[in-house]
Amino acid sequence: MDAVNIAELSGNIAVVGYGLAAIGPGIGVGLVVSKTIESIARQPELAGRLQVTMWLGIAFTEALALIGLATPFIFV
Repeated sequence: MDAVNIAELSGNIAVVGYGLAAIGPGIGVGLVVSKTIESIARQPELAGRLQVTMWLGIAFTEALALIGLATPFIFV
């Protein structure tokens, strides 16, 4: 294999790796939001506090997606 084919192969592997890394945060955000909606339905008076906690959970979960995005650039 020449250098061009190897570069294309490693680039394709990085894209697949990021695609797989994005699945986890996507599922995580879905779970955080669904449980917050469930909690607000059970205790509507805590909606404000629950929403703040939900946004913190989403932020931390999305940080995993950013790490997954940056990792191929660091190791390639």
